[in-house]
Amino acid sequence: MGSNSCLNFAITHHCVYLSPSFSPKSKLHNPNPNHNQFLLSRSSFIPIATSSFALHSNHTLSHPRSKKLPLRNAPNFYVAASAKAEPLKVMISGAPASGKGTQCELITQKYGLVHIAAGDLLRVEVAAASENGKRAKEYMEKGELVPDEIVVMMVKERLLQPDSQEKGWLLDGYPRSSSQAAALEDFGIHPDIFILLEVPEDNLVERVVGRRLDPLTGKIYHLKYSPPESEEIASRLTQRFDDTEERVKLRLHTHHQNVEAVLSTYKDITVKVNGNVAKENVFAQIDAALTELLEQREVNSGSLTA
Repeated sequence: MGSNSCLNFAITHHCVYLSPSFSPKSKLHNPNPNHNQFLLSRSSFIPIATSSFALHSNHTLSHPRSKKLPLRNAPNFYVAASAKAEPLKVMISGAPASGKGTQCELITQKYGLVHIAAGDLLRVEVAAASENGKRAKEYMEKGELVPDEIVVMMVKERLLQPDSQEKGWLLDGYPRSSSQAAALEDFGIHPDIFILLEVPEDNLVERVVGRRLDPLTGKIYHLKYSPPESEEIASRLTQRFDDTEERVKLRLHTHHQNVEAVLSTYKDITVKVNGNVAKENVFAQIDAALTELLEQREVNSGSLTA
């Protein structure tokens, strides 16, 4: 192929390949100095860390938001342009004792997402004496609920941290009301999927009422499902004051009301998971939903590129 001939190109998923002859004198005009470029041998390629580029036979490489930029000695190089996949953004909700904590651990282990729980975040902010933490502490010391706007700001700021943006995030048990969901939407924060763990109320009550805490080690036991290893441990176990049947039913009622309100915001991306099975089977359902989401992204990305 001559140096002035048109470029032959093929598009496969996220990559665009140009395959004219190679010349050691070839140079590539870099439209963005932050992008990494390497001039290699005939059998190698020049990766361009960018996305959504269009190729033209008049030897230009253009981006939809930029002007066409000329490629110097364009016919004499081999180029691959690829787009980095967007990280996952996941919300998960479940009633007390639904197994949400266990599933969050399994999700973060496999997918490497940043696990964010509003309650933990609130305690960290208060301990760090941040501006939001100081405001929250004033309400907590009075025995009052921390206003939504303070918690929403904490969550928003955490979701926008570099690690969350790079790795993706798993937002645990938040939002809990339609107003909190609306506030996140106003900030442009929207999940890819909303996972709801469903467990019958009778089973939830049994799980909660049977829980016991070892004050010495902090380990949680269950009198039926995970009893203590010895009589010595059993003798020192305690029950949380709100793990009684009456209190747990009140908590469940509040949870169900909150979830119904939140689901109205995320109804199109909600996946309901049967949480009344072994934890491995619960995770298998979640894993299948996340895998399907990622595969669909691949298909959509390939269609756009083609």
